[in-house]
Amino acid sequence: MEYVNFGKAGVKVSPLALGLGLRGQGDADAAQRLIEHAIDSGINLIDCANIYGLMDDRANIGRSEEVLGKAIQGKRDDVVITSKVFSQIGTGPNDAGLSRYHIMREVERSLRRLNTDHIDVYLIHAYDEGTPQEETVRAMDDLVHSGKVRYIGCCNHQAWQACKALWIADRINATPYMCIQNMYNLLNRDMETELFGLVREEGLGVMCYSPLAVGLLSGIYSPGESPPAGTLWANRSDEFSRQMDGETGQVISTLTRLAAELGKTPAQLAVAWVLSHPEVTVAISGSDTIEQLDDTLGGVGWELDAAVRDELDEVSRSFVRLIAPPA
Repeated sequence: MEYVNFGKAGVKVSPLALGLGLRGQGDADAAQRLIEHAIDSGINLIDCANIYGLMDDRANIGRSEEVLGKAIQGKRDDVVITSKVFSQIGTGPNDAGLSRYHIMREVERSLRRLNTDHIDVYLIHAYDEGTPQEETVRAMDDLVHSGKVRYIGCCNHQAWQACKALWIADRINATPYMCIQNMYNLLNRDMETELFGLVREEGLGVMCYSPLAVGLLSGIYSPGESPPAGTLWANRSDEFSRQMDGETGQVISTLTRLAAELGKTPAQLAVAWVLSHPEVTVAISGSDTIEQLDDTLGGVGWELDAAVRDELDEVSRSFVRLIAPPA
């Protein structure tokens, strides 16, 4: 594993991270073994959130942090862990959002579940229209100065939202966001429209989640065929059929063919395509099992041929969508 600087920050991370959304994993012991296997394989960046739980079940909110806390005991200083704040975690009026109240309360809860005294990268999980950004930026800056958080960043932001937060931090002399985490894959190339330009200008690190497009690019789905029983998309058969009839199916067919020609799996090629962009620091694997993770690990450590990159760019070009400006 070759480690890279996280944006312009000095901390070095693996180009593949393990994400703990765990949509298809309901066994806490298996999840812990998955994390331990990831670390043993050279992955030193584990991505979590206060909302994450086993089987993506809201009844299990916080369980992913608990499992991660157990898995990193004895190796805490060798891993970089993230967690996130914003999402609805209860029914109370202050159980969501980016107010100082919610942030300060939730970081303490996350620290207890993680059984650690600090979070390496604390991320706001989405943009909060109900809280002034200056309140959020000041609260996150206080967490850094308290030592409970090392770095801060944002997720699911448009370029203007992230840029405004950076401007506020500069104006009030607060700690700026060092990274941004958004979805990016062959079927969702929205980051290319504006965010990549901001990333290059500001030296932000980039974490790309869902590099396999919620499994569609994993190699287990094929146009013209029903999704295999027991898979995530087997429960979304109507939506699956609509997608496969159009441009999504063309991308998957091209990816599968090129991967076979290269002696790689579709998942490995999809990850390599994401990481071939110089703006991208990390691709986040959403693997639920060790076998899935081992497959995804084959996407790092090799350089994507320019001709293959060009063909994938061309077949997926329609997935670069312009983002409308705020109203």
